[in-house]
Amino acid sequence: MVHQFVLNGCHIVVDTCSGSIHDVDEVAYDMIALFPDHTEEDIIRAMLEKYAGREDVTREDLHLCYQDIQALRDQHKLFVPDTYASLAPVLKERSGDVVKALCLHVAHTCNLNCAYCFASQGRFHGERALMSFAVGKQALDYLVAHSGTRHNLEVDFFGGEPLMNWDVVKRLVAYARSIEKDAGKNFRFTLTTNGMLIDDDVIDFANREMSNVVLSLDGRKEIHDRLRVDYQGRGSYDRIVPKFQELVRRRGGKHYYMRGTFTHANPDFTKDLFHMADLGFTELSMEPVVCAPDDPAALTPEDIEIVKEQYEILAKEMLAREEKGQPLTFYHYMIDLEGGPCIYKRLSGCGSGTEYMAVTPWGDLYPCHQFVGDEAYRLGNVWDGVTNTALREEFRACNAYARRECEDCWARLYCSGGCAANAYHASGSIRGIYEPGCELFRKRMECAIMMKVVSSRKKKS
Repeated sequence: MVHQFVLNGCHIVVDTCSGSIHDVDEVAYDMIALFPDHTEEDIIRAMLEKYAGREDVTREDLHLCYQDIQALRDQHKLFVPDTYASLAPVLKERSGDVVKALCLHVAHTCNLNCAYCFASQGRFHGERALMSFAVGKQALDYLVAHSGTRHNLEVDFFGGEPLMNWDVVKRLVAYARSIEKDAGKNFRFTLTTNGMLIDDDVIDFANREMSNVVLSLDGRKEIHDRLRVDYQGRGSYDRIVPKFQELVRRRGGKHYYMRGTFTHANPDFTKDLFHMADLGFTELSMEPVVCAPDDPAALTPEDIEIVKEQYEILAKEMLAREEKGQPLTFYHYMIDLEGGPCIYKRLSGCGSGTEYMAVTPWGDLYPCHQFVGDEAYRLGNVWDGVTNTALREEFRACNAYARRECEDCWARLYCSGGCAANAYHASGSIRGIYEPGCELFRKRMECAIMMKVVSSRKKKS
């Protein structure tokens, strides 16, 4: 499958199954579009007619270009057939029952009352609770015991608001450090926080022990304070921004992300991202809200079109800032066109329900944080392991080829079939799709690829 698009003056051709990206001129772009279904003479005649009067478009030039296209096809860099469909289930089976990451819900409670919270203000549609050290310790032991030969193990401290159970977080990190050497493992921790309880102790500990810190900020004060409020209805912006700035200042170059959510109130979300940049934050992420269609925060079809334009604006501005020596990182534009994920990762995705699971304060296992609270998706617990093996196998079979709608999508090996949770909430099945999410993902990939093409041009010049 071949996908072609024009963006920011670049004529780009993506060969889905080889992963090849071709930066071509407009004539070659048009010839590639005709190549599969037309003879050389038909293509040359069409080009001579379209570009009549251009001295640089001659029959000989077009013949040479046609030969170049043929060579790319023969080198398996263009019009490569899809041979992965039969491979997808085999690779997933080979993964066995190895677990590489856990999301520890150390707090099913929160000190904010965000209107769009998918987790029902941190309670996940259940009782408020804090994870005990004993449950967390068992979860870490379970991860080590089921991690096979994997050396690096990922643990996310999540909520609700994990800083509401900060002592347990610190004790669990200390326990992991005490066992990792003898176990032949290396724990990498991530903390996600709304920032309300950040103090010097949190900053020092997080910057020492957390490989990544995710800081929740929706952007401009009026946007952030519209939905991210406390239980008295007061906005949180003024209380958290100075703390975030201090944490990042003292982080010493270690990874972090400012993670925002845009809604119907701000489909022009680049204004919020650039506001974050003006505050001194350079590692940015902004996600579209996922909620019921009748929710006031839900994106409308008109919003989706605005968002797609915003992704283009963001890509162009990031290129301009990089040129000025003021680069920004945007999570969704981080792609590696030269190496990138292995084919297993491209086919199987995030590994939710098999390699990655969420752990509730009571020790129950779920495929990921977005399924927590839905009893039908409880996999087991950290003492008995996965007991709902049928559900695990359902997730194991969920890949880029398990969804009928993905068959004709050029981006399927970039998204690996998309988010199972979003698909479930949108369609009622983890093998369904969330169409607005698909639409936005494809636009993000076009923008990310365009940025790589422009950067490649600059290196060559």
